[in-house]
Amino acid sequence: MNYNKQDLIDYRLEKAKQSLAEADAMANLKYWDTVANRLYYACFYAITAYLAHADVQAITHKGVKATFHKELIKSEFMPRNLGKLYSDLFNKRQEADYKDFAIFDAETIQPLIEEANVFVKEIERIILS
Repeated sequence: MNYNKQDLIDYRLEKAKQSLAEADAMANLKYWDTVANRLYYACFYAITAYLAHADVQAITHKGVKATFHKELIKSEFMPRNLGKLYSDLFNKRQEADYKDFAIFDAETIQPLIEEANVFVKEIERIILS
């Protein structure tokens, strides 16, 4: 099956929204490390949707992060606080997935849920404008 650019953008935005739903489900179960992971991936998928929209390549997670900051934060298409959020989620995901004894709690992670929702909506707004 052949996919076009819009199919890829739509797919990645849907993956972002699905990851947000997964974060909500894991928050209800109080699995805060998994919530951090899913919030990160929600933002990651949204960014990769934007990059596809803009015909910009980035291969690695670090490459996506650097390109995101260059394309959307430094150019002021997105507020700096959302750039800080993505960097924070990037670090928390790394810590939760790879660092021994890294345990997050509701106080640390729960406020990030709404921020990640705003992040995904902002990327979608930029793509649609």
